[in-house]
Amino acid sequence: MFLFDAHLDLSMNAVEWNRDLTQDLYSIRDREKNLTDKPDRGKGVVSFPEMRKGNIGLCVATQIGRYIKPDSKIPGWHSQAQAWAITQAQVAWYKAMEDAGEMVQITGLAGLRSHLELWQNAESTEGLPIGYILSLEGADSFVSLKNLETAYSYGLRAIGPAHYGPGVYAYGTDSDAPLSEKGKDLLREMDLLDMILDATHLCDTAFWEAMDLYKGPVWASHNLVRAITPHNRQFSDEMIKTLLERDAVIGMAFDAWMMIPGWVRGKSTPESTGLKIEHVVQHIDHICQLAGNALHVGIGSDLDGAYGKEQSPGDLDSIADLQTIPGLLAARGYSASDIEHIMWRNWVNFLERNWA
Repeated sequence: MFLFDAHLDLSMNAVEWNRDLTQDLYSIRDREKNLTDKPDRGKGVVSFPEMRKGNIGLCVATQIGRYIKPDSKIPGWHSQAQAWAITQAQVAWYKAMEDAGEMVQITGLAGLRSHLELWQNAESTEGLPIGYILSLEGADSFVSLKNLETAYSYGLRAIGPAHYGPGVYAYGTDSDAPLSEKGKDLLREMDLLDMILDATHLCDTAFWEAMDLYKGPVWASHNLVRAITPHNRQFSDEMIKTLLERDAVIGMAFDAWMMIPGWVRGKSTPESTGLKIEHVVQHIDHICQLAGNALHVGIGSDLDGAYGKEQSPGDLDSIADLQTIPGLLAARGYSASDIEHIMWRNWVNFLERNWA
């Protein structure tokens, strides 16, 4: 089945992790098996060949460049200008992948429909370009709103204002504060451009303010359910209901600590916890029960988002294994139409509504 993945940190893996995603996944792992600079070395699960094998023909691909202050306990860039520079390196990589025929950027309805037709009518996906919609995870790299105009011109279509900790425009995971004045100005400018607000990572206070202030389309590219995994990174039922009222789609993430309660990073393992892909189906079902339908859930895997097999479901060796989800949903009683909507159609319908 065709699959639309709404959150992949492809350029971060290419530019900062130095992974050649055009190569076979096992060659990528082998090349870095002796590296120890990052915990997921030799354990990545994403490559273009594996995406094609999994029939993942369309994705939301990110830029990310976090700015941090001197006392920060989380990693990031020491100035907004440096953060902007790294996002521009990431854009350069995406453009290089386009030139190589590996990817094609989708910025509007005509391109979306053309790309879907290409993938759905092809006898083989092996040589097809992977479509991508460009998104920015955390807006710290915008030195000013002039950067937003520049980014929109090169195809940026969605922005999550926050990431982890304190941000220039909004506070994110494991922090809490109201939107800054810069954050409110950012949302107003995004509104004028008809951009998509990604509610992922917004701290609770900023989430509620953003829902009141922002009038344009909202989605959550990679979020799970607080009622199942209690943490501020997940959405409460009240947040989910508000997103449902906004006709949003919420993408299911596959980072282990988000999927099940009690995961201890660096200590827990998929084997010790019994974590499987089917655990994400609990989060899917929770949202569907709140909605009364299957029209607001999608896949936003966040695979290789600074973690690999060590922090993924134990039955996931590569991103292609996302294709086991239809069977798991069917076993829970989901219809073929529901499954198709969850795997890709909800995201496409969202874009059709908002790009029309």
